[in-house]
Amino acid sequence: MLNDFLPVWKRQKEIKKAFGKHTTLKDAIESFGVPHTEIGLILCNSLPASFEQKVIEGALVSVFPHFKTIDIGKLAPILFERPKQFKFILDVHLGTLARYLRLLGFDTLYNNTYSDAQLADIAYAEERILLTRDPGLLKRKKVKQGYFVRAIEPRLQAIEILREFHLKENLSPFGRCLRCNGLLQSVNKVEIKNVVPPKVCEIHNSFLKCQCCAKIYWPGSHYHRMKSLVLWLQIHAY
Repeated sequence: MLNDFLPVWKRQKEIKKAFGKHTTLKDAIESFGVPHTEIGLILCNSLPASFEQKVIEGALVSVFPHFKTIDIGKLAPILFERPKQFKFILDVHLGTLARYLRLLGFDTLYNNTYSDAQLADIAYAEERILLTRDPGLLKRKKVKQGYFVRAIEPRLQAIEILREFHLKENLSPFGRCLRCNGLLQSVNKVEIKNVVPPKVCEIHNSFLKCQCCAKIYWPGSHYHRMKSLVLWLQIHAY
């Protein structure tokens, strides 16, 4: 998987490169374009190594992604704690994916005005997983948990995230506002009869209200389309 970040002519082969004696393995590896968030194990001359370790002259460094199905025995992987709650923050290129993750019930921050520095700061402060299509963003030191989204089409991106983080059992559809990420709560239609169109109040009895932006949701035709999307994503999650 880490070869995804290398030019085609450098993939699946040994690469020789010189570094200064004070260069850390993190900086050395990231100089090839591989973000540290994608790395699960580093071996330096066949011994486990950390990001902070300095490069050694003549050393053979092997770099591996996070192991999900392979037992690596007593080798010490780069520590990656599985989050107790899956909270995400997405970069400017992933707006539709943000809506899909909110639709599935995940706490997902997205604002197309966030700078790279703001994304890294928020991800660090709120212990969020940073999802991005920009590998350079994942190289920022503050980013502790992040993932480079390979797929281009939003539906395939959503499936990729569900599979990568094993989220199928964590789904809670229709619990968050698609617009602002706020939590939704049932509301009596008497309270919102002056907010929604009169015909909607006549037809529907079930309403949800965002606790942040006050947007009202009801099971109209849009709901049925979204329900079909949720079912499709669940089916293809594994």
